[in-house]
Formats: sequence, structure tokens, C-alpha cells
Amino acid sequence: MGQMVSNGNFEEQAARNGGIIKNGREILFQAFNWESHKHNWWSNLEEKVVDLAQSGFTSAWLPPPTQSLSPEGYLPQNLYCLDSCYGSLHDLQALLRKMNEHNVRAMADVVINHRVGTTQGSNGMYNRYDGIPVSWDEHAVTSCSGGKGNKSTGDNFDGVPNIDHTQPFVRKDIIDWLIWLRGSIGFQDFRFDFTKGYAAKFVNEYIEQSKPLFAVGEYWDSCEYSPPDYRLNYNQDNHRQRTINWIDSTGGLCAAFDFTTKGILQEAVKGELWRLRDPEGKPPGAMGWWPSRSVTFIENHDTGSTQGHWPFPSDHIMEGYAYILTHPGIPTVFYDHFYGKDDSFHGGIAKLMEIRKCQDIHSRSAVKILEARSDLYSAIIDDKLCMKIGDGSWCPSGPEWKLAASGDRYAVWHKY
Repeated sequence: MGQMVSNGNFEEQAARNGGIIKNGREILFQAFNWESHKHNWWSNLEEKVVDLAQSGFTSAWLPPPTQSLSPEGYLPQNLYCLDSCYGSLHDLQALLRKMNEHNVRAMADVVINHRVGTTQGSNGMYNRYDGIPVSWDEHAVTSCSGGKGNKSTGDNFDGVPNIDHTQPFVRKDIIDWLIWLRGSIGFQDFRFDFTKGYAAKFVNEYIEQSKPLFAVGEYWDSCEYSPPDYRLNYNQDNHRQRTINWIDSTGGLCAAFDFTTKGILQEAVKGELWRLRDPEGKPPGAMGWWPSRSVTFIENHDTGSTQGHWPFPSDHIMEGYAYILTHPGIPTVFYDHFYGKDDSFHGGIAKLMEIRKCQDIHSRSAVKILEARSDLYSAIIDDKLCMKIGDGSWCPSGPEWKLAASGDRYAVWHKY
């Protein structure tokens, strides 16, 4: 498909299917990091629900709730056992009740690309699921990962049996489980893990059948870098187009994390802010093409935390939030930045969230980029909010602008 700049039809379809929050005023919170399983996590989060609600978060993405061979939850086995390293089912239910009382939706991390078996199949691999609910045999596992099912419809996740979503019985069981998470447990939103592993049409089916209020997929693709020094290319249109195509293939029912914006923004803040304007004068990430389906973020449990696979520069965190919390798209705040060791960013992030809400900036807000040079980026959003990041000195012209927030290398203004 061509550049995705229009989204009306998809959003109407999403509304009909009951699958997507429609007002575009979402702010998501990633409520864990890579070490959270070492703590009594559900109880820890329960103590923070009131603060999350008062800060303006609409949904909190929780770590995978199911029993798992890895403590972080990403090697699930018994899908219906919700006693995990994060806490007991009882503790999880107490957390979800409190979130519901304070109107913060709970987002389940849905890991359905792969599943660890309980018993050996005919080839000696652990790719049968005897003795637990959803007791599949090898036909539920792709042929590429040692099963008797069909070839995978996506990338293989090495080392574990990958689920064959082409099998009708597999899809029925997954849908039943998702409906159970929604109806019986109390999750309202879904985050789909490793969506490169299976075709987007299955995500469409799962959302249509289980009807989460909001859904987002992790379509993590590598940005484009050029040898010999492997510097990030200015033009990442191919990268964001692949994300747009994935969203499109879900029928527009599922948003996607905007890895393009993260990749560009974390280079831009190092004195290359010219990267933040594409050749058409738009924001250069997926958010510049399909903002109402682009979930912006600057860090997550994989890119940052103790894994640090693709970290945002730690001395530019507030510049990153000054960008995503003033711009269209659906912004996400990472746990470590809001409840870090010294809580140094909590107040600044909460203030930016308050401004976003008071000025009614939303996922489809219009951006007019005013400056994009090495040491300065400035933009006006919906003609009612102005912002700048970078070392360069800048303020909006005109007496109608009032400084609303400022800090190290960032400032935000709104009209009197």
C-alpha cells in the first residue's frame, strides 16, 4: 500500500467492532521493567493506582500474568494459571479491582507467538501440552519450530515451540482465553507481544472476537543504518511504512508501538534535531503518517531497564517526553522514568501530561514544525500549544503565549 495518511474508514470499522477507544485522548503507562518479577509486583502497583489515576493515565500495561518458565513471563505454559512471579491471582485481582475503581484500564501482555510444552512429542521436543488446560498436541506447533502444524506465517522465535495460528482449533482456544481475560479476570486492553511472529490477520480476528477497548501490537523492526559507521539514516520511510502496513493488515483494529519515532528521536536529541522533520515537513515516525494508531514511547523493558538493547540517552529523558507528550499519537510513559530511583522525572512528566490534557492535545492533533536544526526543534500543536527541545534558544513570538513548563533543554507554552 502507499503512504498511510488517512484513517477514517479504518476508525469507523474499529468503532463498529467495539475494538478501539475512539476519543484519542489516551496516555498509556508501562507498569513494569525487566526486574519487576523480583518484587511483590501486583501489590507494589496497587499502592500506585491512585497516583496513576490522578496523573491522567488511561491504561496501564501490566507484565504477562500467566505462569511462565521464565520469571519475566515471556515463556508461557499454562495460560489459565495466573499465579506468576509477579504475585498470586488474588493479588492480581485486588490490583485490577483498584484500577477499575479509579478508571485506569488494565492492559494484559498477550504472549501468543510461542508456548512452552509440558511433555515430549514424537521428535523428542517439548511440544505437547498434556496435563494442563488448552492441552494441544504437536499440530498446534509450526513445522518451522519442530511441530506437526503448518509453516509459520511470520518470523520464528527461536528455542521454543511457535504456535500455529492457521489451525482453527488453536484460534478458537486463544479467543476463548482472551474472552476469559476480558470477562472473568477484568483486563480491558491487550498488548500483543512479538507480532512479527504471526500474520496480522489473526490479530484482527482475535480483537474482533474478544473486543478489548484498546489494543496495541509490538511490531519491532530494525531501523535503517548505513555503513561504515552505521549511523541512522535520515529517511526511515521504509521502516515506518512496514509498521503502517502491519496496522493496515489488522484492519486498523490494532495500534502499533512507534519504533520509528523512538529510533529517530534518540539520535535527534544528541544534537541532530534536524531529523525530526521529514522531507514533507511532517514528524518522521509512524506518528507522522497514522497518528491515531501510533503508540509513541521512548523506552521499554527491552530497549532500556537492565536489558538495554536500544536505550534512549539517559541525560535527554525529559526532552523525549516533551516531544511525545505534546505531539499527536498515543504517548506511553515507562515505569523507570515515573517511579525511578530518585523520582526525578515524575513531576516533570506529570506536568507535561497535565498540559496535554488541559490543552486537549490528542492522537490526531495537527503539528506545524517551526524549526528543526541541529540544536533546536520547535513546533506548534493545534495552534494552542508551543514547544521546543534542544540547546538552542527559542520562544514563540506574540504576547498570547505563556510559559507552562520548562526544564533542561525543553520548554512548553500555551495561550493565555
